[in-house]
Amino acid sequence: MPELVRPSERYKTSFTQAVREAQASGSGLGDTLTWSVDDLEADFGTFLTHLRRFEPPNVPPEGFVNSEVLWLVEGETYLGRLSIRHRLGGRLREFGGHIGYEVRPSARRQGHATLMLRLALDRARELGLTRVLVTCDADNLASRRVIEANGGALEGEFVLDFHDKPIRRYWIEL
Repeated sequence: MPELVRPSERYKTSFTQAVREAQASGSGLGDTLTWSVDDLEADFGTFLTHLRRFEPPNVPPEGFVNSEVLWLVEGETYLGRLSIRHRLGGRLREFGGHIGYEVRPSARRQGHATLMLRLALDRARELGLTRVLVTCDADNLASRRVIEANGGALEGEFVLDFHDKPIRRYWIEL
């Protein structure tokens, strides 16, 4: 059964394979598509530290919020990742929201995103959040289904100056 874990060296091989998959397909979150796999493989420990830089008790720099990154894994296999932002600030109120997620291309259409978001909502409750904002590109039908399956209520569709496509904003009551 897949589970959420903190990113660790244990999943380095599977994670870097997933990054290669995303880059080969051109499908993934923006940072995934720009990471250097050679750099990841050479210094994975630094990469993990970078992922944890906004976790409490760290104080994030101006314009950022505390957040945590979790990976969905099954056995030794990395399936996807999610970010949980502990509050909204700045652009997160328009784009990004409290929770963002990504499933590696070879693990898509298997229910992993729906499970990840459900588990992220459980974690958001533990953090004391009472409702969360989740956004997706308006043309991302799979993500829309994931959000709606987890109780997302559509606030609306928006065009933003800094994003190349319309987005949909959903609120989920916890």
